[in-house]
Amino acid sequence: MLDDLLVVGFDLETQREVHIGDRPVEQWRARGYGRGETVICFYCYRGVDAPAGTRVPLLVRGRIGGLVRAHFAHPAGCAPPAGHNRETVWHINAKHRLARWAAALPNVTAVRLEQWTPRRDRRADVHVTLDDGTHLALEAQRELITDELWQARHRDYAAAGVRDVWFMRPHTRIPHVLFAENTPAWTLYHRDDAAEARLGQAHTRDAHWWTKNLRHFTLHHPPCPGDPVTRERFPLAELGLHADGVTFPPEMTARLADQAARVRQDADAARRQHEQAQRRRPTPQTPRPRQPVRPWTPPPLPPVQPVPRPTDGTPVCNACHRPLAEPLVRYGRHILC
Repeated sequence: MLDDLLVVGFDLETQREVHIGDRPVEQWRARGYGRGETVICFYCYRGVDAPAGTRVPLLVRGRIGGLVRAHFAHPAGCAPPAGHNRETVWHINAKHRLARWAAALPNVTAVRLEQWTPRRDRRADVHVTLDDGTHLALEAQRELITDELWQARHRDYAAAGVRDVWFMRPHTRIPHVLFAENTPAWTLYHRDDAAEARLGQAHTRDAHWWTKNLRHFTLHHPPCPGDPVTRERFPLAELGLHADGVTFPPEMTARLADQAARVRQDADAARRQHEQAQRRRPTPQTPRPRQPVRPWTPPPLPPVQPVPRPTDGTPVCNACHRPLAEPLVRYGRHILC
């Protein structure tokens, strides 16, 4: 991948790191391998994968309008046997690319590479100071970082009053802990001189969605952890910096603002509809208080009327004491008694 193989040059005359885009290609060719030989490999000179002080004059490869953009390269057989470490090459390129980009922004007053925080507990790849006094740390992250390590860096920067802004190497997974902390993450592409943002797709509108955070119901940056994402890539030169980090180009900012305005309109309409439905709903009547239930008491029994008994010796029923017919005398009572 060309992103991982771009070579940074070192100008022996100015004693500064240089990139292919800093000057016209013909000027670099005049100072490169086989001619002036004052532009050498920065990595070899600084002891990356080679003894410190190694001087390897660089070639300029690629041409205008070609499939491969112009870039510095080692002459044949002059690179380290296994080549330079891809992650190291990407990281060094990223720091210098971000520094050049930030220095060109109108609201940036200072840019420093490898700058320590006041307590010297963190060293920013690129430290940027804005004209409003905001301090930013542009971090070029070349490999996957654990949640715990990222949180420690994030907290240290916050304690120092520095806003950390993260640029990831292509094909490196972005930890969702960044999104949980509402921190954007960008992917930096050297080949295209571009940066890619991940935006969360709109959440599903559930019941009472208008009472929640409306930014989640349109494209939102950064996304929430676990959100399906939309990727948007922009030329680095079209991006800016402010107190919260990287700013989108005006066209993208207007697009997001338009979507947010439509969501607010939908939310207002849903809220009014809900309130109207609540007003149409009948007002429940206050129930009358229930009277206490008195316990049931049986009424008194009627007095027993004495049954007159015959005095002439007529046989009577043993139960009701009324006269018995002759066939029932032997039983001593009426059939139904």
